[in-house]
Amino acid sequence: MTASERPLVLLTGASGYVGGRLLKALEDGGVRLRCLARRPDYLRARVTATTELVGGDVLDRASLDAALRDVATAYYLVHSMGSAASFEEKDRAGAHNFAAAARAAGVRRIIYLGGLGDSSAELSTHLRSRHEVGDILRGSGVQVIEFRASIIIGSGSLSFEMVRALAERLPVMVTPKWVAVKAQPIAIVDMIEYLVAALKLEAGGNPIYEIGGADIVSYGDILREYSRQRGLHRMMIPVPVLTPRLSSLWLGLVTPLYARVGRKLIDSMVHPTVVRDDSALKAFSIRPRGMREAIALALRNEDSDYRGTRWSDAMSAAGEPRDWGGMRFGNRLVDSRVVHVEVSPERAFAPIQRIGGASGWYYGEWLWQFRGLLDLLAGGVGMRRGRRDPVALEVGEAVDCWRVETFDSPRHLRLAAEMRLPGRAWLDFEVAAEGSGTTIRQTAIFDPVGLRGIMYWYGIYPLHQLVFAGMLRGIARATRLASDGRKPKTQ
Repeated sequence: MTASERPLVLLTGASGYVGGRLLKALEDGGVRLRCLARRPDYLRARVTATTELVGGDVLDRASLDAALRDVATAYYLVHSMGSAASFEEKDRAGAHNFAAAARAAGVRRIIYLGGLGDSSAELSTHLRSRHEVGDILRGSGVQVIEFRASIIIGSGSLSFEMVRALAERLPVMVTPKWVAVKAQPIAIVDMIEYLVAALKLEAGGNPIYEIGGADIVSYGDILREYSRQRGLHRMMIPVPVLTPRLSSLWLGLVTPLYARVGRKLIDSMVHPTVVRDDSALKAFSIRPRGMREAIALALRNEDSDYRGTRWSDAMSAAGEPRDWGGMRFGNRLVDSRVVHVEVSPERAFAPIQRIGGASGWYYGEWLWQFRGLLDLLAGGVGMRRGRRDPVALEVGEAVDCWRVETFDSPRHLRLAAEMRLPGRAWLDFEVAAEGSGTTIRQTAIFDPVGLRGIMYWYGIYPLHQLVFAGMLRGIARATRLASDGRKPKTQ
């Protein structure tokens, strides 16, 4: 079957967490894919050349006709929980529009991801809305395969990142009653496997599949297991007086990234979200992993995703390159800076490739040596190792207190810190042609362990500002001097 003969699949929500993971899985599987997005340009760098992008919005009925034309199967991964307005009304309107457009376009199947919860019991507004959207889509007459899931465990998921923020920041936690409510979390990789498998599922009617991992646990159990795997010692003190509203205010103070959706999220957590119908295990060959393995996988994948991720891709998405001084992305703290030099990428990369050893660090050499001395006193490697060759580099070799993790001349160098730190650190350099010259992006990344790691970063942040800004200026100066035939000097 040629590419043009394969059934066309529409993916909505590709810029979201689950949708973004599903996008890659579908592309890797050779699916003929079209993505609907309100801002197609935002997705353009994330898709392969074979994936079609169309502009549209489920709240704009007229925009859906072109997106659904010739589509056989559509994934509906849209929700408005992050909206400041009434998300139920938006979810209801979007579902009605999509259902009508899918029916008019002759779509054969809609695959929808909803939320676990006993429909016969009292549910939160969020879970009621998730179930209502499924009912609206089924009302279209198009076959709907609905998955209902509890907490999703994966680096970057809302629930997991909330666990991370609480465990990393609070050595002692005063925990409300909802922390003890039972849930059946599922790993994001198992979730994606279900969503992909639904494409070829032979099923009639409109089945609803409740999916979850191998373990029934509480949010407190997840917090404890995450802390154990990160080597953190955390104490939880349960109290009965923290209502969902007070809990959401507390969550907003501790994890301000989630303040907008904190109340809606906690409203759902006060209800058990466990699998009561095992039909998914009969219909699919997938056997989801348990909570402990899911957390370990999330932490491992965070590292591999990070190594394969270009920070500059995310940072430049909003327009012109910006400096990000000490900003938080997920759990990592980032100091990223950009400079433009009127030389070729090869010339711009040359001083970066020579960094460390006899060439030094292009700024504040005495500060680097003092930091190395402190590291030696603490039992670390210090700055004494130098480097094997003043110019040549290979992945895995030492450069002073760093080790080369990625080397792709003349584009990319990433160094992993081997000094003693309350966390992990990287120093990353990216070089790219731009106009008549070259852009150099220098990024320092720190993955703190617990509150001590966060205090370390912010405690020496003024020094980081001085050293990192001076280093980039020194590298830019070295490229210009080298292009003039002069020997660069460090400060």
